[in-house]
Amino acid sequence: MKKWPRRIRGAVGMGLIWAMAWFGAGLVLLLVIFVVGASGADVPFPLGFGLLGFCAGVIFSGILGIAEGRRRFDQMSLPRFGVLGGVGGLLLSGIFVLLAGLGGETLVVLGPVFALSGAGCAVGSLALARMAEDGN
Repeated sequence: MKKWPRRIRGAVGMGLIWAMAWFGAGLVLLLVIFVVGASGADVPFPLGFGLLGFCAGVIFSGILGIAEGRRRFDQMSLPRFGVLGGVGGLLLSGIFVLLAGLGGETLVVLGPVFALSGAGCAVGSLALARMAEDGN
């Protein structure tokens, strides 16, 4: 039973790290909209992206726990980590489209974007984890 609090803490930590990355992407989008001068950008992109990033990180953490089990970071490959992150992003896009009541055409657009974002964050997370392990 002692493993569950640690796993939950790890999933929340992964979600927070991914939320910061996606929040940054939302800031970039907001800056682009501001520079272009598009009016009506009252949507808080950074907050929305940050929330989606947190959810993607938690989903990825669950997929990683199921797929990789007890492996250490030095035993995992970057491509496999990227694929698992892509699967997590794709799963998040499906959940988002279902909960928001959007059509299948939205999934065709969001699916690849979320999958690539998830894969990128997953590879970045493994690279950071390896750097942290090397520093100890």
